[in-house]
Amino acid sequence: MDDLTMQVWAVEALGALAHETRLSVFRMLVKAGPEGMIAGAIAEHQAVPPSTMSHHLAILERAGIVQSERESRLIHYRADYPAMRRLLMFLIQDCCQGVPEMCGDLIAALHCSPSQSQGA
Repeated sequence: MDDLTMQVWAVEALGALAHETRLSVFRMLVKAGPEGMIAGAIAEHQAVPPSTMSHHLAILERAGIVQSERESRLIHYRADYPAMRRLLMFLIQDCCQGVPEMCGDLIAALHCSPSQSQGA
């Protein structure tokens, strides 16, 4: 993606996440891992009516940060991890301004252990 295309996509992705329910759903799907969750379970877990949840999931999918797959009558949703990484890299690509020491603590602050993500 060229820089302008990336910027337009990032605005759309961030706009999709700029809603309390959608942000919560996205974080839940990230935690669910590559297997994701079915739409009904997502709606139930979020205490949101299925039709409303469908709307939120469609926005996340159109933004390119969530993927869906139909399995018979069920729709399975999962976070798009490569897209999430692209968005994060776009947001922090200039943080160190050519001086890696400026951002060293950013990476060090990330803890990818299951016990850390449970409390997030």
